[in-house]
Amino acid sequence: MNPAGRAGQRTRRSLRREALLVISVAMVILDQWSKHWAHSALILGRPMPWIPGLLQLRLVKNTGAAFSLFTDSTLFLGVLSLLVTLGVGAWIWRQPKRDVWMGLALACLLGGTLGNGIDRWRLGYVTDFLELVPIQFPIFNWADVVINVSVVCFAIDAFRERRGHDES
Repeated sequence: MNPAGRAGQRTRRSLRREALLVISVAMVILDQWSKHWAHSALILGRPMPWIPGLLQLRLVKNTGAAFSLFTDSTLFLGVLSLLVTLGVGAWIWRQPKRDVWMGLALACLLGGTLGNGIDRWRLGYVTDFLELVPIQFPIFNWADVVINVSVVCFAIDAFRERRGHDES
């Protein structure tokens, strides 16, 4: 069989829903641990250099969403977090296996949304503490990083799906 024939017969790697839930829970634990650390180690509003010229730590209480959208809308954003968490959880649960990139996208989205949602419901704000130095960018946290990783994974999955359809 030629290499092209073998490539067409490759099985796609997949992740079981239990693995996706474990990844999500791990992301929530890392997020909540990092926020707990930030509250205990940082002074509100005071920058602390971490990676010179690239990243500093600055503890802030964010009552809105990214880019200062919906400032002081904790209840609305809390309900939205809950709905997204329930929706993504149901999406994961519907199928016992998912393609790797789609699975990672869903697991990261669930973990990040749940991490920030816990803050909104427990504290009334989201704890942010990671600040990029060379550019003007909102201060963020691990849950935000994980949500952005989910967007990249969704894009990779969409590209792979499109490429697969173009080759058939």
